[in-house]
Amino acid sequence: RGVIEEKTNRIVEVIISSVKPFQLLIGKIIGVALVGFTQFVLWVLLSVLVANIAGNTFLSDNTLGIFDSISSLLIGINLHSLILYFLFYFIGGYLLYSSFFACIGAAVDNETDTHQMVLPITIPLILSIAMIEVILNNPDGTLAFWMSIFPLSSPIVMMARLPFGGVENWEILLSATILLLSFLAMSI
Repeated sequence: RGVIEEKTNRIVEVIISSVKPFQLLIGKIIGVALVGFTQFVLWVLLSVLVANIAGNTFLSDNTLGIFDSISSLLIGINLHSLILYFLFYFIGGYLLYSSFFACIGAAVDNETDTHQMVLPITIPLILSIAMIEVILNNPDGTLAFWMSIFPLSSPIVMMARLPFGGVENWEILLSATILLLSFLAMSI
């Protein structure tokens, strides 16, 4: 919407005279990404705060506690690396999809024209969410492997596969490299 708004207000003509189009696109993507990331961090902090208050208020008579039962489920999982992978795939997927949406915004004149162009980009995202159950049942299968390599579905599928521990380092490196190269290719 920001790209379309700048086009209709003719602000982009003034901005383009000062910066290169690549710098404008990257600045727009990073600015929107930082706003989204700030919103995400606020949601996480508020969720933890509400969960702590609810846990102290409603579960005061429970000897085990909700957080102790959750931590007992997470014993075999390396949370530090999983959080780092989540941040990488969240930011990488966000940047890739925002570059696609920025390109769509640059190609159309009004917002109603974007609806028919957005569907082909969101189909892999919807498909990866729909296939989560199949991937969780067989996280080392062929479908899980190829969907974790494909950049439009890798942020979701890799995060579904990683807690099971069967993902090789070269698969993570290949998936991350393709995701970053796809973002750079869409931005150029």
